[in-house]
Amino acid sequence: MKHILVTGCKGQLGNEIQLLASKYDDACKFYFTDKDELDITDRKAVYAFIEQNHISIVVNCAAFTAVDKAESNEELCNLLNNIAPGYLAEAVASVGGTMIQVSTDYVFDGNSCKPYKEEDATNPQTVYGRTKLAGEENVIRSCAGSMVIRTAWLYSTFGNNFVKTMIRLGKEREQLGVVFDQVGSPTYARDLARTIMQIIDRGIVPGVYHFTNEGVCSWYDFTQAIHQLEGIDSCHVTPIHTEDYPVPATRPHFSVLDKSKIKSTFGIEIRWWKDALKECIKEL
Repeated sequence: MKHILVTGCKGQLGNEIQLLASKYDDACKFYFTDKDELDITDRKAVYAFIEQNHISIVVNCAAFTAVDKAESNEELCNLLNNIAPGYLAEAVASVGGTMIQVSTDYVFDGNSCKPYKEEDATNPQTVYGRTKLAGEENVIRSCAGSMVIRTAWLYSTFGNNFVKTMIRLGKEREQLGVVFDQVGSPTYARDLARTIMQIIDRGIVPGVYHFTNEGVCSWYDFTQAIHQLEGIDSCHVTPIHTEDYPVPATRPHFSVLDKSKIKSTFGIEIRWWKDALKECIKEL
């Protein structure tokens, strides 16, 4: 029986893993925690929890993800995205366990024109990106059996995200300007959750991996697809440039991740982003 700790259980990905957990009842015992159940920034508490509950796998979904707020909250961002994952990795390694650390496309500078591979040079441009990269390195250094999964443009039926915001604004407004010169691959958190469970099932292979849904679009294309699937036709969406929508944190212009490694290592198939979006909107 695998004892699995899932941190950040109230976030998009943590919630999706909770939905899938019952299918694995015969092989896994899950411990879902958020800050009320386990403060991952408390090293002693982390070690005690992992020892007492015989945890063999940690899936760390907890993070400081508000990229704009991160610019003025570097200390807290570093604590949650770098130091705390290090505590989790050290503690699970001390009992011979393994860890999956969820990371981000923000570790790259977004200046490429071809999909980023795991071994490509990182160059984060934001506090969020720098702390997430430091967290990756901390986890890999502290736990030999760990793997990092970088993802991008995450959305789900849970929490606040781009899909829900565009549906709300599409119904409230007659006009909407959305950035067209940033491209990436949307990721339905449920598809990432399924992949994480398949990896746990098949056995963790240490290293860095990339996961998003298949295909590429801009935020403008993404919005048009959301409105089309939701049946919103009363809102006119206009493409705008990045500089027309200033925000504190620099957004990567190109966020497309190459997923060849995760597909070949674990034998998984990944859905096209529009098919995944269709399922999510139906659920909403």
